[in-house]
Amino acid sequence: MKLFLKGDRCFSDKCSYDRRGYPPGQHGQRRSKQSDYGMQLREKQKVRRIYGISEKQFRITFSRADRLKGITGTNLLSLLETRMDNTVFRLGFVNSRNQGRHFVRHNHFTVNGKKVNIPSYQMKKGDVIELREKSRTVQAISDSLDAIVRRGVPAWLEINKDNFQGKIVGIPTREDITLPIQEQLIVELYSK
Repeated sequence: MKLFLKGDRCFSDKCSYDRRGYPPGQHGQRRSKQSDYGMQLREKQKVRRIYGISEKQFRITFSRADRLKGITGTNLLSLLETRMDNTVFRLGFVNSRNQGRHFVRHNHFTVNGKKVNIPSYQMKKGDVIELREKSRTVQAISDSLDAIVRRGVPAWLEINKDNFQGKIVGIPTREDITLPIQEQLIVELYSK
C-alpha cells in the first residue's frame, strides 16, 4: 500500500510503489492468506510507519486514546494527527512527516511564541505555530510552501503564508483524516 512516506516523490512517476506494487525479493509476488492477527498487526505497523513513531510511543498514545471519552480508534487518530511534526507537515511547511520531525527538532518553529523542539508535542485548539525569523529563508521550507497548492490544507487547520503562521482551529475528526486506515483493527489488536 502506498504510504506517502517520501513527500512529493509519492505524487510523481518516481514513486516506487507505482513502479512495482509488490514487496522486493524472490518471493515478493507470492500472495498468502493472512490471519486475523496478521491483518491487525499489519494495520498497526502501517499506522506506525505513516506517522513515523516507535512502538513505545504508539503504545503510550493508544493508552491515552483509550482513557479519553469517545471512540478509542477515532481518539487515537486524532492524537496522532495533532502531534507537532504531523501538524507542521499538514500545514505545508515541510514535504514529509520525517522532514517535519527534523525541522521541529532543529528549533525552526515556535508554538504560541515559545520555542518547542519536541516532535511529539500535542497541539491544542487555538495554538499558533510560527516559523522562526531565521528559518524563513530556508530553501526546503519555501519549496514546500509553494507545493501546498497541490496538497491542500485540512479543514481543522488554517495557514497564513505571508506571516509564516498556522493555527489549529479545531480538533480533527474521522472525516478529516483521509488516510486509508482501519483503526478498529488496531483497537482489536490491543484489546487482546
